[in-house]
Amino acid sequence: MLAFTSTPAPVHTLWDTPDTAIQRLPGIWFVTTPSHGGFVLSDERQAAMPDALRLDSIYYEEDVNWSLVVIGFETEFAALKDPLFDIERDLAHQTARHWRPMQYGAFTGEVISPSDSYVLKKVTLYEAAIGEIGVRSASGDWADWVPKGKIGVTGQRITGCDHLGFAQYEGPDFKGLCDAAHYDSSRPINTFAALHVELVP
Repeated sequence: MLAFTSTPAPVHTLWDTPDTAIQRLPGIWFVTTPSHGGFVLSDERQAAMPDALRLDSIYYEEDVNWSLVVIGFETEFAALKDPLFDIERDLAHQTARHWRPMQYGAFTGEVISPSDSYVLKKVTLYEAAIGEIGVRSASGDWADWVPKGKIGVTGQRITGCDHLGFAQYEGPDFKGLCDAAHYDSSRPINTFAALHVELVP
Protein backbone atom coordinates (compact mmCIF):
# COMPACT_ATOMS: atom_id res chain seq x y z
CA MET A 1 0.00 0.00 0.00
CA LEU A 2 1.29 3.46 -0.89
CA ALA A 3 2.17 5.83 1.92
CA PHE A 4 0.40 9.16 1.56
CA THR A 5 1.40 12.50 3.04
CA SER A 6 -0.75 14.40 5.51
CA THR A 7 -1.73 17.82 4.20
CA PRO A 8 -2.87 21.08 5.80
CA ALA A 9 -6.61 21.57 6.24
CA PRO A 10 -8.27 23.26 3.24
CA VAL A 11 -8.74 26.99 3.77
CA HIS A 12 -10.99 27.52 0.75
CA THR A 13 -13.20 25.02 -1.07
CA LEU A 14 -15.47 24.89 -4.09
CA TRP A 15 -18.45 25.24 -1.76
CA ASP A 16 -17.36 27.92 0.74
CA THR A 17 -14.91 28.53 3.57
CA PRO A 18 -14.89 25.40 5.78
CA ASP A 19 -16.60 25.49 9.17
CA THR A 20 -15.09 22.13 10.03
CA ALA A 21 -12.37 19.99 8.48
CA ILE A 22 -11.41 16.45 9.52
CA GLN A 23 -8.54 14.58 7.89
CA ARG A 24 -10.06 11.10 7.54
CA LEU A 25 -6.91 9.71 5.89
CA PRO A 26 -3.66 11.49 4.97
CA GLY A 27 -4.58 13.84 2.13
CA ILE A 28 -8.33 13.18 2.42
CA TRP A 29 -10.25 15.90 4.26
CA PHE A 30 -13.96 15.90 4.96
CA VAL A 31 -15.20 19.47 5.25
CA THR A 32 -18.48 21.18 6.06
CA THR A 33 -19.32 24.72 4.99
CA PRO A 34 -22.36 26.99 5.35
CA SER A 35 -23.60 25.85 1.93
CA HIS A 36 -22.39 22.29 1.34
CA GLY A 37 -19.53 19.92 2.03
CA GLY A 38 -17.75 16.71 1.15
CA PHE A 39 -14.32 15.25 0.62
CA VAL A 40 -11.40 17.37 -0.54
CA LEU A 41 -8.45 15.38 -1.89
CA SER A 42 -4.81 16.36 -2.07
CA ASP A 43 -3.23 16.25 -5.52
CA GLU A 44 -1.47 13.04 -4.47
CA ARG A 45 -4.74 11.42 -3.45
CA GLN A 46 -6.52 12.63 -6.57
CA ALA A 47 -3.81 11.04 -8.71
CA ALA A 48 -4.20 7.79 -6.77
CA MET A 49 -7.98 7.59 -7.19
CA PRO A 50 -8.87 4.59 -9.37
CA ASP A 51 -9.41 5.72 -12.95
CA ALA A 52 -13.03 4.55 -13.00
CA LEU A 53 -13.90 6.58 -9.88
CA ARG A 54 -11.81 9.73 -10.34
CA LEU A 55 -13.63 12.99 -11.05
CA ASP A 56 -12.06 15.93 -12.86
CA SER A 57 -12.08 17.93 -9.62
CA ILE A 58 -10.55 17.23 -6.19
CA TYR A 59 -13.97 17.99 -4.66
CA TYR A 60 -16.30 15.03 -4.00
CA GLU A 61 -19.54 16.49 -2.64
CA GLU A 62 -21.39 15.01 0.32
CA ASP A 63 -24.61 13.91 -1.43
CA VAL A 64 -23.29 11.36 -3.94
CA ASN A 65 -19.65 11.71 -4.96
CA TRP A 66 -18.28 11.14 -1.43
CA SER A 67 -19.08 7.48 -2.04
CA LEU A 68 -16.45 7.27 -4.78
CA VAL A 69 -13.72 8.28 -2.32
CA VAL A 70 -14.79 5.72 0.29
CA ILE A 71 -14.87 2.96 -2.32
CA GLY A 72 -11.63 4.08 -3.93
CA PHE A 73 -9.71 3.93 -0.63
CA GLU A 74 -11.91 1.33 1.08
CA THR A 75 -9.03 -0.82 2.34
CA GLU A 76 -7.36 2.13 4.08
CA PHE A 77 -10.60 3.34 5.64
CA ALA A 78 -11.33 -0.19 6.90
CA ALA A 79 -7.86 -0.44 8.45
CA LEU A 80 -8.74 2.45 10.80
CA LYS A 81 -11.09 0.04 12.62
CA ASP A 82 -13.81 2.67 12.99
CA PRO A 83 -16.80 0.71 14.39
CA LEU A 84 -19.17 2.73 12.18
CA PHE A 85 -17.25 2.15 8.95
CA ASP A 86 -19.24 -0.95 7.98
CA ILE A 87 -22.35 1.24 7.83
CA GLU A 88 -20.51 3.94 5.87
CA ARG A 89 -19.07 1.38 3.44
CA ASP A 90 -22.47 -0.21 2.76
CA LEU A 91 -24.02 3.22 2.21
CA ALA A 92 -21.18 4.20 -0.13
CA HIS A 93 -21.72 1.11 -2.29
CA GLN A 94 -25.49 1.64 -2.39
CA THR A 95 -25.08 5.32 -3.25
CA ALA A 96 -22.56 4.74 -6.03
CA ARG A 97 -24.55 1.83 -7.47
CA HIS A 98 -27.71 3.95 -7.64
CA TRP A 99 -26.29 7.32 -8.68
CA ARG A 100 -22.96 6.56 -10.41
CA PRO A 101 -23.77 3.17 -11.96
CA MET A 102 -21.40 3.45 -14.93
CA GLN A 103 -18.42 4.30 -12.73
CA TYR A 104 -19.38 1.77 -10.09
CA GLY A 105 -19.83 -1.01 -12.63
CA ALA A 106 -16.54 -0.16 -14.36
CA PHE A 107 -14.69 -0.30 -11.03
CA THR A 108 -16.31 -3.38 -9.51
CA GLY A 109 -16.94 -5.37 -12.69
CA GLU A 110 -20.59 -5.75 -11.68
CA VAL A 111 -23.28 -5.58 -14.33
CA ILE A 112 -25.68 -2.92 -13.06
CA SER A 113 -29.28 -3.23 -14.25
CA PRO A 114 -32.03 -0.59 -14.13
CA SER A 115 -33.57 -2.40 -11.15
CA ASP A 116 -30.29 -1.83 -9.26
CA SER A 117 -29.93 1.86 -10.08
CA TYR A 118 -32.26 4.83 -9.95
CA VAL A 119 -30.19 6.58 -12.63
CA LEU A 120 -30.27 3.62 -15.03
CA LYS A 121 -34.01 3.29 -14.45
CA LYS A 122 -34.45 6.94 -15.48
CA VAL A 123 -32.19 6.48 -18.51
CA THR A 124 -34.27 3.47 -19.63
CA LEU A 125 -37.55 5.34 -19.15
CA TYR A 126 -36.34 8.42 -21.02
CA GLU A 127 -34.95 6.36 -23.90
CA ALA A 128 -38.33 4.61 -24.21
CA ALA A 129 -40.06 8.01 -24.26
CA ILE A 130 -37.94 9.63 -27.00
CA GLY A 131 -40.28 11.61 -29.27
CA GLU A 132 -42.92 12.05 -26.58
CA ILE A 133 -43.65 15.37 -24.87
CA GLY A 134 -42.03 15.32 -21.43
CA VAL A 135 -43.25 17.49 -18.58
CA ARG A 136 -40.75 20.22 -17.70
CA SER A 137 -42.84 22.19 -15.20
CA ALA A 138 -46.17 21.88 -13.42
CA SER A 139 -48.52 24.33 -11.72
CA GLY A 140 -51.42 23.73 -9.38
CA ASP A 141 -54.80 25.44 -9.56
CA TRP A 142 -53.27 28.38 -7.71
CA ALA A 143 -52.02 29.50 -11.14
CA ASP A 144 -54.49 31.79 -12.92
CA TRP A 145 -54.62 29.57 -16.02
CA VAL A 146 -55.25 26.28 -14.19
CA PRO A 147 -58.88 25.32 -13.30
CA LYS A 148 -59.69 23.75 -9.93
CA GLY A 149 -58.87 20.05 -9.80
CA LYS A 150 -56.36 20.30 -12.62
CA ILE A 151 -52.59 20.49 -12.97
CA GLY A 152 -51.13 22.75 -15.63
CA VAL A 153 -48.04 21.35 -17.33
CA THR A 154 -45.55 22.62 -19.87
CA GLY A 155 -43.09 20.50 -21.78
CA GLN A 156 -41.03 19.73 -24.86
CA ARG A 157 -40.28 16.65 -26.92
CA ILE A 158 -37.75 14.28 -25.37
CA THR A 159 -34.77 13.71 -27.66
CA GLY A 160 -32.53 11.68 -25.39
CA CYS A 161 -30.95 11.37 -21.98
CA ASP A 162 -27.45 11.74 -20.58
CA HIS A 163 -25.58 9.14 -18.50
CA LEU A 164 -26.76 10.73 -15.24
CA GLY A 165 -30.44 10.38 -16.11
CA PHE A 166 -31.11 13.98 -17.14
CA ALA A 167 -33.44 14.31 -20.11
CA GLN A 168 -32.59 16.27 -23.24
CA TYR A 169 -35.35 18.26 -24.94
CA GLU A 170 -35.81 20.11 -28.21
CA GLY A 171 -38.47 21.88 -30.18
CA PRO A 172 -41.43 24.11 -29.34
CA ASP A 173 -43.02 24.40 -25.90
CA PHE A 174 -46.34 22.67 -25.25
CA LYS A 175 -48.88 23.58 -22.59
CA GLY A 176 -51.77 21.55 -21.25
CA LEU A 177 -53.98 20.39 -18.41
CA CYS A 178 -54.40 17.04 -16.70
CA ASP A 179 -56.44 15.78 -13.77
CA ALA A 180 -54.68 16.52 -10.50
CA ALA A 181 -55.31 12.93 -9.38
CA HIS A 182 -53.18 11.63 -12.29
CA TYR A 183 -50.14 13.79 -11.64
CA ASP A 184 -47.38 12.54 -9.35
CA SER A 185 -44.24 14.65 -9.15
CA SER A 186 -42.31 11.78 -7.54
CA ARG A 187 -42.39 9.71 -10.75
CA PRO A 188 -38.99 9.56 -12.46
CA ILE A 189 -40.62 10.79 -15.66
CA ASN A 190 -44.00 12.30 -16.58
CA THR A 191 -45.16 12.55 -20.18
CA PHE A 192 -48.17 14.28 -21.69
CA ALA A 193 -49.38 10.95 -23.11
CA ALA A 194 -49.22 9.09 -19.80
CA LEU A 195 -51.06 11.92 -18.03
CA HIS A 196 -53.69 12.25 -20.79
CA VAL A 197 -52.85 15.93 -21.07
CA GLU A 198 -55.31 18.13 -22.92
CA LEU A 199 -53.34 20.72 -24.87
CA VAL A 200 -54.27 24.37 -24.43
CA PRO A 201 -53.15 27.45 -26.39
